[in-house]
Amino acid sequence: MASTLRDVARLAGVSVKTVSNVVNGYPHVSPDVRRRVETAVAELHYRPNASARTLRTGRTGMLALVLPTTDLPYAGDLAGAVVHAAAQQGYRVVVAHDDDQPTSSGLHDARTIPVDGVLVGAPVTPGDLGRAVTATGPPVVLIGGAPHDQRCDRVGIDVAQAAEDATNHLLRVGRRRIAAIGERPAASPHPGTPGYHRALRRAGLVPVSGRLLPAPHHRRADGYRAARELLVGPDRPDAILCSSDPLAIGAMRAAFDVGLRVPDDVAVIGIGDIEEGRYSRPTLSTVAVDTGFLAREAVARLAVRIGQPDAAVADIIAPHTVLPRESTDTTPR
Repeated sequence: MASTLRDVARLAGVSVKTVSNVVNGYPHVSPDVRRRVETAVAELHYRPNASARTLRTGRTGMLALVLPTTDLPYAGDLAGAVVHAAAQQGYRVVVAHDDDQPTSSGLHDARTIPVDGVLVGAPVTPGDLGRAVTATGPPVVLIGGAPHDQRCDRVGIDVAQAAEDATNHLLRVGRRRIAAIGERPAASPHPGTPGYHRALRRAGLVPVSGRLLPAPHHRRADGYRAARELLVGPDRPDAILCSSDPLAIGAMRAAFDVGLRVPDDVAVIGIGDIEEGRYSRPTLSTVAVDTGFLAREAVARLAVRIGQPDAAVADIIAPHTVLPRESTDTTPR
């Protein structure tokens, strides 16, 4: 016989109402009580009756996660972490994939299906996001990137600080002609650019506009094309900061194809810590993003937003760590 809310409440030593609050994602439950209920849920293999809950509360117990096909380097890790974090709060997740363009197609699709809230890890324009936040429909929480709209909750790393930390690492290993790939082709600058510039200026270096190249997407081919342009020029850089690991992997291949050695002739560092970079040759130095933190905080924030639509907007910063590997020379010159 299937377990009931009453069975879970008895095992956890709490009321049926408290169990209901936990499995329905209400935020005002103490961490200790939430852990006891979640342990009892797992032990009894309790599964909420989705149809009954929808009729009773008007909620589906479903969240949508919008991910791009190429533009979020750690999308696979993030998806798994979101599914796990959502399950801990009694939600299931449907994943909607956006295309390669920074549009709202995936966001629009996610808002047309019966879900209680939407997590957006795909690129989306400020206008599209603003319209989604103000329109009638499930609440939206942004994962990653930079804050687009003060009306929308976001959980992500400090992109400018990550770029500054990566640039400082390159400076510490003796590099001075540091280029960057990832600037946006449009008028608005990449959110990491200010950090890249700060690190150079603090080292007494003047940023050179020709060393800052755009990348339409976070694809290896974009990194390859930009790096080739940098590496065959008269003022060849001795290091390249890439705004994602796929861009950096493409840049390393470009260096090889023009007869340069990584890191001897040019050091390369990315952002994202994707699995491919741990096994590339050379292994890729990177800025690691805590996807578990992103997922947990984004789901928790969305649960707050579902229960309290008028709650204050939050911008939650996830930790990041520079991981030196073989693609940067870690021995100071």
